[in-house]
Amino acid sequence: MAQEQRGKVYEGVLQQLKSYIEEHRLKPGDKLPSERELSEQLNVGRSSIREAFRAMELLGLIETRRGEGTYMRAYRPYHMVELLSNFLLNESRTKSELMIAKQMIEKEVLLLLNGRLASQEDMSALKTIISGHSYTQRHQKVFEYLFSLCDQPLLLSMWQFISGFTHTFHEVSYSDDWYEEMVTAMEEESTMNIIRLFQ
Repeated sequence: MAQEQRGKVYEGVLQQLKSYIEEHRLKPGDKLPSERELSEQLNVGRSSIREAFRAMELLGLIETRRGEGTYMRAYRPYHMVELLSNFLLNESRTKSELMIAKQMIEKEVLLLLNGRLASQEDMSALKTIISGHSYTQRHQKVFEYLFSLCDQPLLLSMWQFISGFTHTFHEVSYSDDWYEEMVTAMEEESTMNIIRLFQ
């Protein structure tokens, strides 16, 4: 499906979900229909429902309980959802800006940890994470670990929020060489080499 068409479908799903919530006067704790049911009701693909659910979950509007379904978490004005859906799926510049913001936060956490990853235990754990996960999981696991060492919960929340949205339109993969260079830069405590990772 072309990106423009995909964006229109996605926006339409968000609008229809908004209408559904308002019409049924759903409140926190109320259950939403399943992806399959909504797909049939709204006559759209399940992938579009899934993307809309993911956006709503990232914004704290709903929560998915494994094996139980999707529930309202809070009902807030949907202006932010609409704004993000419009920009994320239709504006290539915004997509680029989100990627830049994500990389800026990643660079910042590495710089904050520069000189503080001296223990062999920390470096060993980092290398184990890098070698022990698939391409799709590795980056997430590596930076979750780095954020835990850095003790920067706000930066972590911002990074998770942006990462969640960037994954809806672009799967980022980093080569083995990139991770090797990152580890070397951290071991050598080289600020310049950390910065070069993101150029």
